[in-house]
Amino acid sequence: MRWIGEGEIDAALTPARMVEALATAFRAGATAPTRHHHAIETAPDGASLLLMPAWTADYVGVKILTLFPGNPAKGLETIQGGVLLCDGRDGRPLALLDGARLTLWRTAAASALAARHLARDDTARMVMVGSGALAPALIRAHAAVRPIRDVAIWNRRAEGAARLAASLRAEGIPARPVTDLAAAVGDADLVSCATLSTEPLVRGAWLRPGTHLDLVGAFTPTMREADDEALLRGPVYVDTPDALKKGGDVAVAIQSGALAAEAVAGDLTALCRGEAHGRRSPHEITVFKSVGAAIEDLAAAAAVWESLAPPA
Repeated sequence: MRWIGEGEIDAALTPARMVEALATAFRAGATAPTRHHHAIETAPDGASLLLMPAWTADYVGVKILTLFPGNPAKGLETIQGGVLLCDGRDGRPLALLDGARLTLWRTAAASALAARHLARDDTARMVMVGSGALAPALIRAHAAVRPIRDVAIWNRRAEGAARLAASLRAEGIPARPVTDLAAAVGDADLVSCATLSTEPLVRGAWLRPGTHLDLVGAFTPTMREADDEALLRGPVYVDTPDALKKGGDVAVAIQSGALAAEAVAGDLTALCRGEAHGRRSPHEITVFKSVGAAIEDLAAAAAVWESLAPPA
């Protein structure tokens, strides 16, 4: 069995290739039991354990991740773990892939895949809310599907936004830090959020017509990145039906009665298969909420494996 780390994963993938791999996977489908999400009560800082299995005729995969919010203070990544990829025909373990790195790639690609259906074709101005490890991946992925020419970055700690903007400019991405989130959102075509916030950061009143709102953080019911008004301003889409019951934002709004489950317009499977309408007009506000899905991990692991070790 082969270990595939960050460097090999990065070399095997591009944002555009990862988006296409996910589009193919959602069109084809996979068996993906409901993920397990366990609180690790013996650990500090609200740590969690996630188990996410999925399989097709070709591959079997399971992701095992731990999330320790206090890790950055120790110089460690919040997310730790791996994705075990096995042959779907005989069960042989093929590879263990770095789970944190693969999660960044597939999560960003899922948002970009949604944006391909939901963001305006001329989307040029992006706001990134948050400056953690996922933020640069989201920016690169969105720029692979839309003509992004200006990226405003907001973070609770302004120095984090400044550091990320500087590193992205060094790559040739036109990024700049901002401190006025309301003004930045009001000027944006696309707003992407990847934070651990427990209170809404983006207000529906700030969204102008034609904006696409991408909600990626808030992976537990105690978290929120957008208020109820933001969810009610336009059709809401999710990555998988799990988003209706798990995570924050959409699930929380449904539980409170602010949003009807029936009001959710579709998921990535329906969008990719043409079973759900994407954006209907240039003036429509669209919302996408992701909570992560094992089918995405399996597709990402398979894409890396086939690039590095093509089957005979």
